[in-house]
Amino acid sequence: MRFKDQVYFVRENMKKNKMRIFMTVLATAMGTAFLIVLASVAFGLHGTLIKEILQQETINQVNIYGKEDAEGSGITDQDITYFESLDNVRAVKKSNRLDQAPQVVINDYAATADVVAVDFEALEKGGTTLQSGRYPRAANEVVVGVDFDQTLVEIGADDNAIYDEENERRATSYYQGKLVDQTLTMTIERQIDPDTFEEKAFPLTIVGVKEEPAEEWQRDQSVTISYALLQQFSDYTQTQNAALYPPDENMTFSYQEIALQSDNLEHVTALSETLNDEGYFAYSVAAELKQINLLFTIAKAGLVFIGTIAIIIASIGIFNTMTMAVTERAPDIGIMKAIGASPKTIKQIFLLESSFIGILGALIGTAVSYLISMLVNVGLPLILGTVFEDTVPEGFKFSSIPPSLVLIAFLICLIVTLVSGSRPAKKATRIDVLSALRREL
Repeated sequence: MRFKDQVYFVRENMKKNKMRIFMTVLATAMGTAFLIVLASVAFGLHGTLIKEILQQETINQVNIYGKEDAEGSGITDQDITYFESLDNVRAVKKSNRLDQAPQVVINDYAATADVVAVDFEALEKGGTTLQSGRYPRAANEVVVGVDFDQTLVEIGADDNAIYDEENERRATSYYQGKLVDQTLTMTIERQIDPDTFEEKAFPLTIVGVKEEPAEEWQRDQSVTISYALLQQFSDYTQTQNAALYPPDENMTFSYQEIALQSDNLEHVTALSETLNDEGYFAYSVAAELKQINLLFTIAKAGLVFIGTIAIIIASIGIFNTMTMAVTERAPDIGIMKAIGASPKTIKQIFLLESSFIGILGALIGTAVSYLISMLVNVGLPLILGTVFEDTVPEGFKFSSIPPSLVLIAFLICLIVTLVSGSRPAKKATRIDVLSALRREL
């Protein structure tokens, strides 16, 4: 019997018991949909997390938090020279935070500033861009955070003009003017003796505004200065990082935050391992990707296993359907054997029928899964926003169905249906020809 004839025979027999076949296909479709939707949650969360990590500016960076034999000296210029000599290092970003909170004034607005000194040349070399303006070229030029204007308060303003009844900042209380090219006066204090302090005003020029932070909840209200300007402040205060109070003992200047930016994501892990071997405490987000991927791989495998149980339960219906089909078609099987059909052909026919049921159920289940996934991604954020007043980040996916998941579901469904149909198919090959024909008569 040709394969085409086998397919025709299976189709005609399936039409005779439409309700039974429909219920069996429905059970298989439900099992497949359950598997795909369940696993799609892990795929969706994994994909969203990885996408968020890859969008971070720090993905190509290795952060260094010190070294084993530093003996309190921290990271020095000698270490910076070593970092710059390493292969695949695009830029060495270093920063120090001012050890006092100076007052800054723009026109009639003032604020207490968070001041950070950086190497602007390294930032440019590393590809860090500004929202507006340019990077400083002179010591008295600075860059401010994109939310810096929200820290400024009009000098002498009444509290009622700044805060509303719910103690929230009024939008009208913010500095409304432009920031770039504005003169910013920063007042640095120093201690003369335990009871005496004096201050000095440094006129500075804002030449740039930094980009928005990577996360919506983050705020950047800092003032970023050069190391040359930090040195001027330190010369005035006679302390490291312009500390208001001198330390108990003299300390060697060291960099507080160091980040090595690699020229390629592929080199980050190797660079991090090299630094750790050299005694530095290095950490990179990229190095954590392996652990994240492993964790989600385990979660995906577990959810697929749970979903497989649903398909196995559905396969009981396939087993019953095929067993009844063998019993009902015993006369047909007898005739087929009488005219020369081999046991192999008969077995193929019943396995083909069980495969049809499994594939049809998998197709329907997959279509339903995509529909459910779409509804989840659209509806769940609305529910969270309405009921819990929570805002889901833009682009966040609760469910994602990649082609690999569909392929896995199809293979599992096909294997399970073939296994469940193999015993009835084998039973069909053992039917006695005379007994089957006698029943027909």
